[in-house]
Amino acid sequence: MSELGRWLVVLGFIIVFTGLVLWWWPALFGWFGHLPGDLRIERDGVRVYAPLVSMLLVSLLLSLFLNLGLWLLSLISR
Repeated sequence: MSELGRWLVVLGFIIVFTGLVLWWWPALFGWFGHLPGDLRIERDGVRVYAPLVSMLLVSLLLSLFLNLGLWLLSLISR
């Protein structure tokens, strides 16, 4: 199997695992989307929802994990 194929399979397993966790235990992430700073405006017939702080948290976590993964790959390839 090529290197790209292996990474795609690993990424697929991670996505499936995350989906199963969210499906079986939705209460684990019930707080997500309700953080202070997430804007929610509800008026007559109109709902506007902007999860600003939640998306900042997702961006921070993805940046940390991707940088950690790249750092580990650079250590392995030496």
